[in-house]
Amino acid sequence: MQAYWMPFTANRQFKSAPRMLVSADGMYYKDDAGRDILDGSAGLWCVNAGHNRKPIVEAIQRQAATLDYAPPFQLGHPLAFEAAEQLAAMAPKGLGKVFFVNSGSEAADTALKMAIAYHRVRGDAARVKLVGRERGYHGVNFGGISVGGIAGNRKLFPVTLTATDHLKSTHDLARNAFSRGEPEFGAELADELEARITTLHDPSTIAAVIVEPMAGSTGVLIPPKGYLKRLREICDKYGILLIFDEVITGFGRLGADWAANRFDVLPDILTCAKGLSNGVVPMGAVLVKPEIHDAFMAAAGERMIEFPHGYTYSAHPLACAAAIATLNLYRDEDLFGRAAAFASRFEEKAHALRGERHVKDIRNLGLVAGIELDSRPGAAGQRGFDVFLKCWEKGVLVRFTGDIIACSPPLIIEEQEIDRLFAVIGEAIRETE
Repeated sequence: MQAYWMPFTANRQFKSAPRMLVSADGMYYKDDAGRDILDGSAGLWCVNAGHNRKPIVEAIQRQAATLDYAPPFQLGHPLAFEAAEQLAAMAPKGLGKVFFVNSGSEAADTALKMAIAYHRVRGDAARVKLVGRERGYHGVNFGGISVGGIAGNRKLFPVTLTATDHLKSTHDLARNAFSRGEPEFGAELADELEARITTLHDPSTIAAVIVEPMAGSTGVLIPPKGYLKRLREICDKYGILLIFDEVITGFGRLGADWAANRFDVLPDILTCAKGLSNGVVPMGAVLVKPEIHDAFMAAAGERMIEFPHGYTYSAHPLACAAAIATLNLYRDEDLFGRAAAFASRFEEKAHALRGERHVKDIRNLGLVAGIELDSRPGAAGQRGFDVFLKCWEKGVLVRFTGDIIACSPPLIIEEQEIDRLFAVIGEAIRETE
């Protein structure tokens, strides 16, 4: 086991007691001991339609036997255009252009480059600054960690983009602890964009603001009521592009197709990944307003590349096949509507853990919940890790980030599985010192 350097993993701990997954079907993984493991995290926030879905598997098999790879530069293949059409049709109205990438990290960096370049091709080259948010997560590439705000993801990599700033996090335990759905307090935190950041930097130098509508990887931080609409208003006032990172919130997670529609706020650019292909083949996308795309088309000369950016595996044939089959599953099985229908039970069972020892907050929206635990003195994150391990021992997979337990199961989850998920979490918390 020594050759593989595992990502975002305590490698030494893992290799001393491996947790190995060998197969998956529906709501369950199977480990190397033959145990069924209830997937309470949709893999890594991505397997929204459940595991081993036959239409997706068959679509990939057919495509691999037909066209295994096609270069995306100066050439195309039919499924790339079909996948883009289907995604654009499902996208929030007004985001009609699609640029394919391979992950959420690539989508974030692509969106940032696109925003800066958009202003430049319009003759507004002074707009080069980017604004993220504390505790934000936009992948692990240099652009993403520059606008991101999770300290642990930045401290080993101090050479980040310099023309950045960050809004305060919306997390406010003092006023919003144990909120059900959107917190009541905090919309005014968006005013920092105008009151401090535009004053400090000059709004004519700011290219874009990027936020997750719901911050997922940092521990499920739900936006306060009115916060995102206020951000949209300020960006419009100063000509700043608004980017939504919907890598986690897209494709039904919040009980709606997109967070943009859930909160009735249309960004200029939207990134997605994870649920786009149900996690089966790596894929991401950047959705943009047509006027952004058209500005690039108008600025470039005849036969010139309008946007010099892309990846060897952009719109990979197998990824496109997986995406088309996945989008069809979402539509045919009304999985987004299903998530909305189960959201109230999910909320009820999550908040039933209030009062358990160590639990300092519970927050939820749609089919996602975060359970925040008190940290041990001098050992932040260890209690969360222990609860994660105890859940695994009991046959349930959850995510942990520091001392926050995150639940985001496939949208095909049944009521009894919701009940079991939170019952096991409760048991694990009670058994953890």
